[in-house]
Amino acid sequence: MHQTLLSLHSINRWLVLASLFYAIWIAWTGLRSDRVFSGPNNAVRHITATIAHIQLLLGLSLYMISPVVKFNVAEAAVNRLVSEHTFFRLVHIALMLIAVVVITIGSARAKRAVSDQQKFRTMLIWFAIALLIILAAIPWPFSPLANRPYFRSF
Repeated sequence: MHQTLLSLHSINRWLVLASLFYAIWIAWTGLRSDRVFSGPNNAVRHITATIAHIQLLLGLSLYMISPVVKFNVAEAAVNRLVSEHTFFRLVHIALMLIAVVVITIGSARAKRAVSDQQKFRTMLIWFAIALLIILAAIPWPFSPLANRPYFRSF
């Protein structure tokens, strides 16, 4: 069960990033070229939000069973801003939750916007903000907060 969740989470996290980059690109090009917000554009908006919600559910499931989060030891942050334990227990989950909320709000506002340009602009702004939050919350291999490899071997 744990291994299956971890595998799904690892695959879906890349889908979240790819869909966000694609949605931002669609919104940017649509805004610049004064295009009509078409059915496929709306589908990208909706699918991006759906993928983010699925990732949130997978992440929360892993959060509940993760030994990294359950391991409650007073860990000294030697030469680090925060310990890895604190990062995953508090910072990572809070920022990812905020990012999914931002994606949800942006998706809903873009759906309800009146003009095509407002739809593209709303999607661009809210999804870009969410992407920046996600990029800040990822435990990159070079991160001083916590680090993980780009791809895990199972």
